[in-house]
Amino acid sequence: MIVDAHLDIAWNAISAGRGFLQPPAPGYLVSRSSLVGAEVGLVFATIYCAPARATRSMRTRFVYSSAHEAQLMATAQVNYYRASGLEFLRTRNELAAYARGWRKGRLAAVLLMEGADPVEAPSQLGAWTDRGVRIIGPAWGRTRYSGGTGAPGGLTDLGHQLLKAMRRKKVILDLSHMADQAVADAFATWRGPIMASHSNARALVPGDRQLTDQTVAEIARRGGIVGVSFYRQHLRKSGRATLEDVVKHVVHHARAAGSPEHVGLGTDLDGGFDAKHAPIDDLTKLRELRARLRLHFTQAQVDGIMAGNWLSFLERSLPTA
Repeated sequence: MIVDAHLDIAWNAISAGRGFLQPPAPGYLVSRSSLVGAEVGLVFATIYCAPARATRSMRTRFVYSSAHEAQLMATAQVNYYRASGLEFLRTRNELAAYARGWRKGRLAAVLLMEGADPVEAPSQLGAWTDRGVRIIGPAWGRTRYSGGTGAPGGLTDLGHQLLKAMRRKKVILDLSHMADQAVADAFATWRGPIMASHSNARALVPGDRQLTDQTVAEIARRGGIVGVSFYRQHLRKSGRATLEDVVKHVVHHARAAGSPEHVGLGTDLDGGFDAKHAPIDDLTKLRELRARLRLHFTQAQVDGIMAGNWLSFLERSLPTA
């Protein structure tokens, strides 16, 4: 199978009307049928809520101005996933059973919260883990918990409390979108499983949204994985993105990490951008990525990048029960 560590499925359905159970909307790529057709067997399905200050850039009115509004919006997304019939994997045992029995046509998800504002207080984290949340990225832009993309700053006092609650609840930390100081703060205190679901190489495309080689190396040292995003602005400075750009970031991350075992995919396809800003116009073209990666890695390493690295990480990181 293929594993994709970042897809905004519920957000696309609720905010833009691009339903997951329908064929992809014109100009877009992701639906249940297109994922299954491309042999994607596991996705990290996000809960994402847009802050009101992002209205203009996101071109949506589905935004929040308070933590309670974010909580209501996130709850709507969880309910959408339930209604769609998407199977959630919550434990190591569930993951192992699914991976052993996987066949083409099956699709499951791990639930990832992108931006932690829907958690109204760290003491309420248990309500979200009960709903299936297994990964949290504290930031998108700035949140009550962390500095983020375009919003420098470290973890707030509330952010430190959230990380302590996440450790108690065995929730995985996603560094994507966290500002540099917040990443440094997390490295200083966090001792749980760590990853970056959809973050590319800053050495290739400058910007605070990208990861430094030092951050990638530290994620790898802690046994984590970095997923490569397919958004054009994450892949190259200008011009149309191609699969060769994806390969360049995979290769660069693998060198920074010291091994390709710490690199996977986190495409973020349809996540605020359409196929014009992606390196593919059809999900089945992910098969071409295998051949391109094979020019740089062994077959076993390519299998890891496409799926196995994320599966191994989840096997180490999900709770046993």
